[in-house]
Amino acid sequence: MMQPILPIHLAARILLILLLALAGYFFRGFLVPVLAALIIGFASWPIYQRWLKICGNRNTLAASTALAIIVVVLIVPIGFALSYSIKEARNVFTWLMAANKGGMSVPDWIRDLPFAGDKLTAYWNEYLAEPRALSALIETFSGEHLGNIYRLVLAASGDLFQSSLALLFLLITLLFVYRDGPKIVGQLDLIGDRIFPDRWHRFSRVVPNTISSTVTGMGLIAIGEGVVLGVAYWVAGVPSHVLLGVITGFMAMVPGGAPLCFTLISIYLAGSGHVVAGASLLAWGTIELFIVDKTIRPKLVGGPVKLPFLPTFFGLIGGLKTLGVVGLFIGPVLMALLVAIWREWVLEIKEQTPVSAPD
Repeated sequence: MMQPILPIHLAARILLILLLALAGYFFRGFLVPVLAALIIGFASWPIYQRWLKICGNRNTLAASTALAIIVVVLIVPIGFALSYSIKEARNVFTWLMAANKGGMSVPDWIRDLPFAGDKLTAYWNEYLAEPRALSALIETFSGEHLGNIYRLVLAASGDLFQSSLALLFLLITLLFVYRDGPKIVGQLDLIGDRIFPDRWHRFSRVVPNTISSTVTGMGLIAIGEGVVLGVAYWVAGVPSHVLLGVITGFMAMVPGGAPLCFTLISIYLAGSGHVVAGASLLAWGTIELFIVDKTIRPKLVGGPVKLPFLPTFFGLIGGLKTLGVVGLFIGPVLMALLVAIWREWVLEIKEQTPVSAPD
């Protein structure tokens, strides 16, 4: 009898990998909403389990009502904030395009800054006062022309159908994640025990905790700081306060990002003659940051993996460039998973390495 070229189990695994790759190719357009739904499901799973008990362990009812709560409490407010901030960004870029044509004169608040005013004025006259100088400066740092960036902003605000379709797929996927979560986990455990019989039990518990802690720690705190500081910008009379609040929320996911935002805005207020508003904003931002770092963040950010600055930064930038706004959350989660896998691998090597007895 003729022997097979490959063992049956190996051929089955290769065929499974090929089928998964083929499915990933055909359904690549749904990758972002599916990943977003999985991340939301993992992060909110402990809360959903308590909600399931309140609903009498009726999966369909619990999943449907949980989805409705997420839409009302999370998605609708974020959608309004992003929509309004994009409109403000369009206005800012319209002003920049107009200013770029004839050059921009030095603002009075920059000229009046103590200590650094004269030097900043000289730099401004050198790089921004001439016509088209702003476009050249942006192209030097970003590699993109100012007009191209403006068209991207217009496309982001006008592609309503694509955004609605992605949101619909996200909600449908999240509904089935909630409703059939235990079945999916059970099937994954069967496959994982077959592939990684020694480490799967620990690894399968590390991954959900990692995702939950990363999303909770970075996502909720970023949203909270964006809302709180955005309201503070509005009270202080800062123009485009919604856009700056959204930017502050995104920057809050990077260590030191939120303090940099409200400090620069406070300097702008003080330099433009609103010294009391600038000082008050700086004081409020400092107090809020202290409260978050000392009381709220240690309670929310837990789990087995705490990302250092560099993986967090790479995850944010790589996620944003590859997957857009959703990548700001998916990128750090993937980096957290990589760090978790690395630490599990190192731990396994240490456990398998015999300890030599002292002489």
